[in-house]
Amino acid sequence: MTWFPLITIRLRRFPRDDSGTTLVEFAFVISLFLLIFFGLIDFGRMMFHFVNAERAMHVAARVAVVRPAACFGVPDSNLRGAVPFGTTPPRFGTLCSAGATVCVNPGTLSCDGNLLSETATEIWNIVQGTLPNDATITNLRFTYSLDSEFKFRLGFLGGPYIPVVTVELQNLDFKFVSPLAALVALSGGVAPAGLGANIPFPSMSTSLPGEDLAMGTEG
Repeated sequence: MTWFPLITIRLRRFPRDDSGTTLVEFAFVISLFLLIFFGLIDFGRMMFHFVNAERAMHVAARVAVVRPAACFGVPDSNLRGAVPFGTTPPRFGTLCSAGATVCVNPGTLSCDGNLLSETATEIWNIVQGTLPNDATITNLRFTYSLDSEFKFRLGFLGGPYIPVVTVELQNLDFKFVSPLAALVALSGGVAPAGLGANIPFPSMSTSLPGEDLAMGTEG
């Protein structure tokens, strides 16, 4: 009987008792705080890699234009193009930009980076530290093409073939390390599809006119 009045008093006070509200509020707020905190970390990582990868492609292209071609089959010199019947063949030393058929157009030659290429390996060793951890040398793509619009007026008949060189970062995914989808669900929301999963890392490339240093090519 001595406990009955005490229990009655506690029951009467219970609707006005807010001693546990702080813990309940904390449980709601902490999940939202963690979502924002880890989201900043992961998206900050992605922007860090994006900025550095963009700069890395500039460096990669700058190295590629002064090194032997990373792709096999890139010609060493500018060969004479088809000469129309009854016309005088252009003389050696004529600028390739003097006419569409002065020099042979070898077309566009592309290849993924591989460790068999000294140029690709050298460039990979320079840029790999700035790329996401899962990047490999095959995520680099090298393209060599004739300056067909003669923007740079590169090369002359009989001289070294000087292509426009493009280095591209491709086929790379970015991996989140934080359980963002789980944190959204914990905070009472509905996570968008793919949140916290791997997402395609933006492709980026840099093109520069080649430079002849009398180093030849690997092809």
